[in-house]
Amino acid sequence: MVPVSLYDEIEIRKVRVVGKNNRPARQTIKVSCDHPLAPDGEANLAYRAAQLLMEKTKSDQAIEIRIRKRIPVGAGLGGGSSDAAATLVGLNRLLHLGFPGRKLERLALRLGADVPFFIRGQPARARGIGERLQPLHGVSRLWVVILYPGFPVSTAWAYRNLPAKLTKLRVNTSITSSLTGAGNLGNMLVNDLETVTLGRYPKIGLMKEMLMRAGAAGSLMSGSGSSVFGVFRSKRRAEQAFRRLRQEEEVQTYLAHLLT
Repeated sequence: MVPVSLYDEIEIRKVRVVGKNNRPARQTIKVSCDHPLAPDGEANLAYRAAQLLMEKTKSDQAIEIRIRKRIPVGAGLGGGSSDAAATLVGLNRLLHLGFPGRKLERLALRLGADVPFFIRGQPARARGIGERLQPLHGVSRLWVVILYPGFPVSTAWAYRNLPAKLTKLRVNTSITSSLTGAGNLGNMLVNDLETVTLGRYPKIGLMKEMLMRAGAAGSLMSGSGSSVFGVFRSKRRAEQAFRRLRQEEEVQTYLAHLLT
């Protein structure tokens, strides 16, 4: 798992809520988001993150969270999970709780399998369901062009329809060397969930082909979809592909690089 430079913006602030007789009201959490497909309030994962931390610390501090979405919704890019992790990290700082990263990761796991990764936000080998993280060092500063087709894919649906099978050992042992520049990156990009998602959403396969024609060293669906990324070893080639692909209709195009 590798973070990239595409991000949402989250503002967290303390608010004073006064109840009857001029006494502080019970703890309140307010979450709002500027994207029509991302929920406000209790349905947002950032709300659950804040609630979890406030209950853990028995805090009655009222807080307000505003999310400005830049990561496409339902794209398999970890947008909701990274927002939840950022909420934990932000509240830890704002309220001076002093929780170490490992403790925040344990709390994050209660929100989702990939939320712990975003606590530190550095390249890592993820085992188990994603909670066993081993930092990766020496990852090359690769560039990526991300294509989003304008529709989300349900992660739960993708996993329900995934046939059970063993992980390919060659890929499992070689992907680290590819990220550090020593291997053939294109051959190492494997996502078992593509076998499920491409059959129902052929546009995802078309986007992979578009990226390869634009000069990507390799292309892959991100997570359970629906976004697809192409990997480029130089900024110049990535920018050329970005300018070309952003002209495509009904596809949202993003340029980013790996955060190493």
